[in-house]
Amino acid sequence: QVQLVESGGGLVQTGGSLRLSCTASGSIFRGNVMHWHRQAPGKQREWVASVLESGYARYADSVKGRFTLSRDNQKNTVDLQMNGLISQDTAVYYCGTNDWWGQGTQVTVSS
Repeated sequence: QVQLVESGGGLVQTGGSLRLSCTASGSIFRGNVMHWHRQAPGKQREWVASVLESGYARYADSVKGRFTLSRDNQKNTVDLQMNGLISQDTAVYYCGTNDWWGQGTQVTVSS
């Protein structure tokens, strides 16, 4: 059964931190690049970061230096540590592969 579940979203003040987690079923986690995307109200969904099975991660310019993406291949999880949050980071954050996506978790940054 394919399963992708995000958690860790919430309300945080500008400059604060949140850690998002994503747990995936093994059948879709193993060997796949894992991504985080986000969609802000009234905007198109955008790519945030990706991590290879090796642990190598890439980031969108808008989050580089503030967000850190990691994965645990034993636990089938990927974590997105978000520091220095700003209002523009407010969005629903989605974890997934090229073919499967979770339901998303809301992140709201208040000024």
